[in-house]
Amino acid sequence: MPIYHEKQKWELCALHALNNVFQDSQAFSKPQLDELCQSLSPGSVLNPHKSMLGLGNYDVNVIMAALQNKECDAVWWDKRRNLQQLQLDSIIGVIMNMPSPIQLGFVSVPIRRKHWITIRQIDNIYYNLDSKLNKPQTIGDTEAVRKYLQTQLKVKGCELLLVVEKEVADNRKWLREEGAQVEERMSELQDSASAAS
Repeated sequence: MPIYHEKQKWELCALHALNNVFQDSQAFSKPQLDELCQSLSPGSVLNPHKSMLGLGNYDVNVIMAALQNKECDAVWWDKRRNLQQLQLDSIIGVIMNMPSPIQLGFVSVPIRRKHWITIRQIDNIYYNLDSKLNKPQTIGDTEAVRKYLQTQLKVKGCELLLVVEKEVADNRKWLREEGAQVEERMSELQDSASAAS
């Protein structure tokens, strides 16, 4: 199966990440994301969900709204969790928000901006589909992707969103059963502690 890999244009990394996760150039367009920005902040002169220049730079609210239009959801991954608890078979892909240096031609400026990238499994192999890469970067199997994600999560400012179908989000199927049981028990203990105080 050929890998769809959208390349970086303007500040449209969120658009590229969404199209890369769905492996479809027609999944979303800039006008669609601009319309979502407008619906999130109707009547605002300067929309807080995108660049003032109108070149993109969409925030997490736009990504979440876009995914909901596809009957999907974004689940924020708590960095304190062990990645072994992640049920990889239940997710469509991962969208990460990473600090990224600004490039002016061949010069890298020491200012960092947020950049959206996609990690996706295709034919049992995980790939980094970062729109700034010339071509998809092979990560490997499930253990390799867990190690890769663990390394990325150590980077200050890195955030990870699981892209899952709505039903998977609602039933927490993105979490392995033992992880869900531990989480449920912790919640019960917190409820008991709250009731006692």
